[in-house]
Amino acid sequence: MTDRVEDGLRIARLLSSELVAREDGPLAALELDDVRDADALDPGEFGAFAYGVAVDGDRLADVYVHDDRARVEFRRGVEAVPGAAAGEAGLRARPKAVEPPRALVFVGDGAAVKRALDVVAAALAAAEDGGAADAGD
Repeated sequence: MTDRVEDGLRIARLLSSELVAREDGPLAALELDDVRDADALDPGEFGAFAYGVAVDGDRLADVYVHDDRARVEFRRGVEAVPGAAAGEAGLRARPKAVEPPRALVFVGDGAAVKRALDVVAAALAAAEDGGAADAGD
């Protein structure tokens, strides 16, 4: 398919647009944080930090750019991420063995961006429900 967006930078841009475009609902409070110059990003082997996703000044997740995908690394609401990603979203997710724990979700094409928003919403809801459990950062 020629219309499929499979470039990590473009996927991250699509995701950022969707995140900030929300004017109502649970994602309306989200804001981008620590946004890097897209032209200066070099994904390299481990990806490049592109921007943070925050709510009320607290970082919920970091978004990284790879050559062929974007990676969302959740800092808060981590416990909700694997189920939300593996469920109807159909996205690949895995835990990151760090302290405090984090969860990674891989967004492999532009069509997956909308599904990634469902995972962000699940993580945000879990973070708001169990804020004390996520206070390690």
